Amino acid sequence: MPSKTQSTITLDRKDAVVENDYNPFEHRTLEHKTSTIGAFFHLLKSSLGSGILAMPMAFKNIGLIPGSIGTVVVAVIATHCVHILVSTSRDVCKATKTPSLSYTDTCETVFKIGPRKLRPYSLHVRYFVDAAMAGVCLGGTSVYVIFIASSLKDIFDHLTPQHILSVEIYCCILLLPLIIITQIRYLKFLVPFSLFSNLCLIVTFGITCYYTFHDIPTPSEAKLVVDISRWPLFLSTAIFAMEGINVVMPVENEMAKPEKFLGCPGVLNFTMIFVAVLYGVVGIFGYLKYGNEVMGSVTINLPQDEILALIAKFLVAIAVFFTYCLQMYAPMDIIWTRLKPHIGSGYHNSAQILLRTLSVVLTVVLAIAIPDLGLLIGLVGAIFFSTLGILIPVIVQTVHKWNKTSLSSYLLWKNGCLLIIYFIVLISGCYSAVRDILIKYSSM
Repeated sequence: MPSKTQSTITLDRKDAVVENDYNPFEHRTLEHKTSTIGAFFHLLKSSLGSGILAMPMAFKNIGLIPGSIGTVVVAVIATHCVHILVSTSRDVCKATKTPSLSYTDTCETVFKIGPRKLRPYSLHVRYFVDAAMAGVCLGGTSVYVIFIASSLKDIFDHLTPQHILSVEIYCCILLLPLIIITQIRYLKFLVPFSLFSNLCLIVTFGITCYYTFHDIPTPSEAKLVVDISRWPLFLSTAIFAMEGINVVMPVENEMAKPEKFLGCPGVLNFTMIFVAVLYGVVGIFGYLKYGNEVMGSVTINLPQDEILALIAKFLVAIAVFFTYCLQMYAPMDIIWTRLKPHIGSGYHNSAQILLRTLSVVLTVVLAIAIPDLGLLIGLVGAIFFSTLGILIPVIVQTVHKWNKTSLSSYLLWKNGCLLIIYFIVLISGCYSAVRDILIKYSSM
């Protein structure tokens, strides 16, 4: 049976005949298949974590008009990059007669069968993608830890005012529950948690809208346009919020009907349209309501002394808690695939438990080191999410199509523009986030 994770076949496009009638979907033998609805909820959950509630803060850094336009632009770019990654992966599966490829395997194999001069770099590409994936995992889930801890702190500060604990203490309290939930190893078994967390988010969204739409200040502190020096933080926050590309390949690879992932309407397009609308609504009205006082999560701005607001904070903490284990799935799968051949079969279970435990500990340590939700979101979004979500898919598609594309083609011009956008987000986003971190902590 062909390998599920990686093909060892090297093809010369000039000398080999590729059998275009090979359908990788027909050769996938999965023990635990995910339904189309399950895939939708997984993808929705990966894009609707704590990021949606950070959108009002993102709008604070750019203003209402450019923020509305920017939300649509980021959604289109994120969707397009996912599309070209999945399409390239499917093309490579056909070329190498492989049932499915992970994100990392897709990138490596593209270089293996691509232009001759690039083939020696295939292993280096794999290391780079693994590093980017690990960065997204470490940074993104660390943000989730801070998010949950901040929500719990707000709740218990009200319920037990005589025992006020720091955010760092709540991060430590979360360590054991996160270690336990992360031991789930199959997406199929995460579907119920994904459904429940989406339900929690919907209820939280409804409660947040109730407070947000009620008594919007007139005039509001919200600005139509903010100084352009703050715009990079909007871009990095929006990219962090919408990018779920590290979950895409595992979700598509384990679908019972993967042909329904792309296309129109398709799981991908339907999910991202829904996500963009929700992000825009929350961003605009959250900023109108709270103005310059808006926090890294708009739920933190909700009243501390009202039961309904406390329920919203509790539900969103639960939702993000389950999102944590979903976001950890892809990097854990990739790392384990590489470690598995070097570990005796009798130690596989213990090794997986240790790997997942150490990964959780690492994310909690990072959360304690930088316990500021907004600043960490901006930094992680600028470095890791933009690299994994924009840079790598663009390069992989360009290399894959190189022998079929002229330098003046639409594809190269389009990908060139995407690379420019990536470097703008990377450089300006990092500069803005690091600057604000230094200003905040140097004044403490």
